[in-house]
Amino acid sequence: MPYDFSLSSGVLANGRTTHYAQLNGTNEKKFTFAFRTMYDGNVGLYNTQVSGVPVYNPVDYMPEFGFWAKFIYPTAMAESQGAYTCLNTYDKAKFTFSFMQYAAHVPNGDFVRFFKKLLALPNATDYFPKLILKDSRIFYKNSNGTLSQLETDLSTQELMDYLNPSLQEVESQELICAARMVHWATNDTNHRRIQVETAIHHFKANMVEYNKRFKLNGVPAKVCQMICDIRHQGRGMNDRIANALNTNGNYNLAFTNLCSIGAANYSQRINTVRSTITKLLNDGSFNKKYDSASNSFISI
Repeated sequence: MPYDFSLSSGVLANGRTTHYAQLNGTNEKKFTFAFRTMYDGNVGLYNTQVSGVPVYNPVDYMPEFGFWAKFIYPTAMAESQGAYTCLNTYDKAKFTFSFMQYAAHVPNGDFVRFFKKLLALPNATDYFPKLILKDSRIFYKNSNGTLSQLETDLSTQELMDYLNPSLQEVESQELICAARMVHWATNDTNHRRIQVETAIHHFKANMVEYNKRFKLNGVPAKVCQMICDIRHQGRGMNDRIANALNTNGNYNLAFTNLCSIGAANYSQRINTVRSTITKLLNDGSFNKKYDSASNSFISI
């Protein structure tokens, strides 16, 4: 049977509206899944809390993914402090979720790939009973069985509208979709594993492309990671990165140069990535260099 959630809200002492959900028919406690916010004239939800929710620990995934589990960690910390329940519904993407903030507005993008994997899980009908996969596409199935395709190679508009009908107000559909995703991520290890798998697949594919552009064979992991983070966030373009790498093999200088890209507007994020990399270097787990032949990282 599909899960049925009771939704409620309250206003905290600081004036912030908090949204709660409780899974009906169980002894589960009510949980906070989002807060109301306004952004650039839009109204939506966000959830960045890390207290009491599962948080990404790369050690948990190293048996399956090896060093790549560590490689994505600095970006995960910058995106969400590693919180698997990170959510926002207030910008042009309309629905963004996961510890790496997968955004629903990109056709065939990371959110679409991630969500398709979720919908293939056995318990997907518990959370999204009206969504199905058909011919590798996401469809909405209405009460009479008619199917409506929600995403294509060109657009995810229908999928975005299903998850979040508008940016003018917080609607009940937006709330229930957010509550479902937060509950699912909190309670299902398969959901969290798919978040991680999607991130690692994305970064591995990106490293192949970045190597073609920047010739990264033999380049230390810290430099490669900062390149990946810059492009993941979009705070710098390839020409800036290429200029930063033009140091005649002085990778410490290259890393410093990369850290300066976007620093005027994103210093906090850059500091998070840099400090996380430093911790990994200090514990000896990030002393790797890129091997382009195998698309992997090997010991320096």
